Amino acid sequence: MTQPNQKANSGNIFLELILCVILPTLVLKYLSPEDQLGPVYGLILGLSLPLGYGIYQFVQEKKFGFIPALGFISILLTSSIGLLELDSKYIAIKEAAIPLIIGIGTIISLKTPYPLVKTFIYNDKILQIDKVDAALAENQSQGLFEDALKIATYILAASFLLSAILNYVLAKVIVTSPSGTAEFNDQLGTMNLLSYPVITIPCVIVMIIAMMYLFKKIKSLTGLALEDILHS
Repeated sequence: MTQPNQKANSGNIFLELILCVILPTLVLKYLSPEDQLGPVYGLILGLSLPLGYGIYQFVQEKKFGFIPALGFISILLTSSIGLLELDSKYIAIKEAAIPLIIGIGTIISLKTPYPLVKTFIYNDKILQIDKVDAALAENQSQGLFEDALKIATYILAASFLLSAILNYVLAKVIVTSPSGTAEFNDQLGTMNLLSYPVITIPCVIVMIIAMMYLFKKIKSLTGLALEDILHS
């Protein structure tokens, strides 16, 4: 039987796919011509959908993290480039800059009490942290685990670097029309649609590598099997 939280998670993913990918793509591609909404209102409506969903998530979770903040800024920058009719090359720069900033921030966060690797991988939503910490303390292997967290962080940062490169290439190849035009909006929609298979899948693969590395180190340092520490 499917658990309630699994239904909620699958529902959230489906809703996010609709509001952040499918509907914005349709609006940007098919409602931006002059005989429809026009490029300005088409751009505003297309980008307001993921922006509104992000605000809704913030209200629901009662917190505003580093990653959502960058996503919010990314949408505002895209809107500004289109509405101010800036050179379309800035889309490629913006698309590369956001994941690059996250990657750099991931590495810098190692020097803080809140490393981002614990947000993405080593967190209570995925693992039974208390159980792992207790086993690490019992085996006196906290120092070795901190070293493993650093390596996982660098692998994670590599996924964002890969995303930056792929984002830049995709935007450079697809978004070639002047901003403020229906063609520009259409190309934004195409880029938004292709970004998931072209960018997300390779980066998720790298992130999974980081997760598997960390899980393997946890097993060797604590003696706990993966099924013993994963949340059911």
